[in-house]
Amino acid sequence: MIPLPRAWALTSALLIGTAVGLILGIALTLLVDAPVRPDVAIAFVVGVPSAIGMLMILFSGRRWMTTAGAFVLAIAPGWLGVLVAIQAVHGA
Repeated sequence: MIPLPRAWALTSALLIGTAVGLILGIALTLLVDAPVRPDVAIAFVVGVPSAIGMLMILFSGRRWMTTAGAFVLAIAPGWLGVLVAIQAVHGA
């Protein structure tokens, strides 16, 4: 059984995780100058945080671990949103 935290803690973790994903996406876009294939970038941006977050949630034994897994899982949509917005602005 997955231990569920309080609703306010879970939603706070999801909201803060998305904001961290946005900031992380902007920071890494400014730092990385090497050309990266789009499929590799999307796989990295969506796959890594999603896999880590899901594993943290599935194997959590405490409520705080489930909250941390939700936080890590919420990084992916924010990061992907930054990449999509950058592509839309550049007209690609």
